[in-house]
Amino acid sequence: MDIKVRPIYHYREDRVRTHLFLCMLAYYVEWPMRKELAPILFEDEDKEIAETARQSIVREAQRSPKAKRKEATKRTEEGYPVHSFQTLLNDLSTITKNQVKYPKGPKAEFHLLTEPTPLQRYAFELFGVSLSA
Repeated sequence: MDIKVRPIYHYREDRVRTHLFLCMLAYYVEWPMRKELAPILFEDEDKEIAETARQSIVREAQRSPKAKRKEATKRTEEGYPVHSFQTLLNDLSTITKNQVKYPKGPKAEFHLLTEPTPLQRYAFELFGVSLSA
């Protein structure tokens, strides 16, 4: 996980508790996101298959052939580039919905959604979210 609980230099107990609560809340949101976005992340989607390749529980965990292929080619089976969680969030953050208002006229406004890249569209499809305006 990318969430880091590090020294925060809060001196009041309520602030320390609040900080830890926010870190745990972020973890709670990040975990299902990683699960859904696993096809385009450097995550191992076939952990059951990787576990069968493991000879002993005390040996190092193995990655599945699919995960090794993603790591070697840096591409998904669909041809999209594979990301870390942080770089994918940076890529997805470029999608915006702008409300455009004209100064003349009371109802002269509309919404403008940026055109998503194929990877962004695919990432939102993994969540079952439509990017139509």
